[in-house]
Amino acid sequence: MPSFEVLLLRLLLVIIVGGSIGAEREYRNKSAGFRTMILICLGSFLFTTFSIAIGNSDNDRIAANIVTGIGFIGAGVIFRSGTSINGITTAASIWIVAALGMGIADGYYALVVSATALVLLSLLLFLYIERWMDRINQARYYKITWHYTPELLLQFEKKIATYNLHIKRLKQRKSADTLTGTWLLTGTKKAHKRFTEHMLQDTSIVEFVF
Repeated sequence: MPSFEVLLLRLLLVIIVGGSIGAEREYRNKSAGFRTMILICLGSFLFTTFSIAIGNSDNDRIAANIVTGIGFIGAGVIFRSGTSINGITTAASIWIVAALGMGIADGYYALVVSATALVLLSLLLFLYIERWMDRINQARYYKITWHYTPELLLQFEKKIATYNLHIKRLKQRKSADTLTGTWLLTGTKKAHKRFTEHMLQDTSIVEFVF
């Protein structure tokens, strides 16, 4: 077992590592924020420290169970909203914070600090790259209901092409005198904006979900 001073230093590093990643998640109003990340890092640190102190053949099994337990916590922050899935980045952050806590307990300070810097770089700087990519290539689902006419689908999809959007027809349903269709359209953010503005002004549309 390390000296009390070393343990205090490691606990301080746990707070810095878990808190820095948690602060970023808290700032973005994610489900696992500042306190949660510190507690996850601390829990992984303590389990690893105690398993090393026990010093028997169960060390590897305890470490493996940390990974399993963190998987359940990570799964709890992933949720589906409509056609999109949210919380995957936060779940991955929880997973890596637990690994960092284990690394601190084993004394891999340089690796932990370097990995923490890389995580923060991914969460902060790479976010802007992700937003830029989203602007130039964005996929959205649209659900539209019109009053039915025989040439409706062909006319609509020709109109979509004028906005430089790539079309994937998903589902259509005819009911009484209406037709409801769902499409996946891919293109620039600007193209989606122009298309949406046009659809909102189309008086022949009964329902428009976007």
